[in-house]
Amino acid sequence: MFADSAKVYISSGNGGDGHVSFRRELYVAAGGPDGGDGGKGGDLIFEVDKGLNTLNDFRHIRKYCAGNGQPGSKKRCHGADGADLVVKVPEGTVVREAETGKVIADMSYGCTREVILRGGRGGKGNMHYATPSMQVPKYAQPGKPGRGLYVILELKTIADVGLIGFPNVGKSTFLSRVSNAKPKIANYHFTTLQPVLGVADLEGTDGFVIADIPGLIEGASGGAGLGHDFLKHIERTRVFIHMVDAASTEGRDPLNDINIINSELESYNSGLLDRPQAIAANKTDVFHGTEEDTVISLLREEFEPKGIKVFPISAVSGKGVKELLYYVKGLLDKTGREQVIFEKEYREEDMTFPDEPYTVEYNEKEKIYVVEGPRIERMLGYTNLDSEKGFSFFQKFLHTSGIIEELEGMGIEEGDTVKMYGLSFDYYK
Repeated sequence: MFADSAKVYISSGNGGDGHVSFRRELYVAAGGPDGGDGGKGGDLIFEVDKGLNTLNDFRHIRKYCAGNGQPGSKKRCHGADGADLVVKVPEGTVVREAETGKVIADMSYGCTREVILRGGRGGKGNMHYATPSMQVPKYAQPGKPGRGLYVILELKTIADVGLIGFPNVGKSTFLSRVSNAKPKIANYHFTTLQPVLGVADLEGTDGFVIADIPGLIEGASGGAGLGHDFLKHIERTRVFIHMVDAASTEGRDPLNDINIINSELESYNSGLLDRPQAIAANKTDVFHGTEEDTVISLLREEFEPKGIKVFPISAVSGKGVKELLYYVKGLLDKTGREQVIFEKEYREEDMTFPDEPYTVEYNEKEKIYVVEGPRIERMLGYTNLDSEKGFSFFQKFLHTSGIIEELEGMGIEEGDTVKMYGLSFDYYK
């Protein structure tokens, strides 16, 4: 079964925690801190695999997580980094953040490998926190958590030309004639339930890629039928070939069909109507007498003044097909090789995690609470606690860093003493 969209959960790895330990060797008294750093968490990476053409694999596996970094250890040993996870996707896959729909990455053209989520940084061991005033740091930095989010994967076909039209007008037959593609062909609606790519080779010039876009219906832009499933595949195409049943073998009005489909294109994405178009008036092999002249004349009167050229063709016999292809190649040459790329709208945001460690302990002997940590030491060094503004700033820091909450969790009561690097404070709510 062809799958062109999927929702999956992805996450990068957590960073490993820094280690708390002290050098302990024979004949070495009071060895200093030697706790090593934690390893970095693995990255979550998307990579294009040109051998893939569907998102089928993502229907069976819905969760992709990179490896976690390992914690540091004694003797300044660094924890192992977590393994990166490389997720293979087909070329043309657009990755969107599920909640907002914003584009994270467009895996097409030059973008073949993209780091979607970076792993958490490993925490520093206590060997980094020795200072003249704190020679025995009993804390280490925790590793930063990885990032995780749900993403929507959408496969948008990469082709030069989009072959569009109502069901059963002969698109699959046309593609099988002009390329080596082998689409399923039958005389009923929705024979084609997935985009089919074919390369049209033209003598004396470069070929181009045509996508047979499954049959549209009225209301497709609003989600009727398989509308959105089909319409997303035309967003990258540079030229459209409208195929209509000129002979009205099923009673359809070819002129009205073109207007309906253009209306659906405009409703889905107004910019689509700015792209060059040509009309393939198919099934002329079943006309009788002057019927062909009448129908083709009506189509030309309606659309050629708008710059849309009409070609009477027969996908079965090959009549008029070559002329149409050379004309479309000329349109492609005029439009240039501008690539339709979906710009990045969502970037991995910096999240607030505890960046520097601290300890909160209760000294049973002195009946006081002791708070220590490198950021606290620096904060006391440059904050004027004698001023009302400075003291208020320091109190706010204690609240936002979680220190007050931790003290309250340990059962501190009003009037209890908190000691920070030689300074003592009485606690009051």
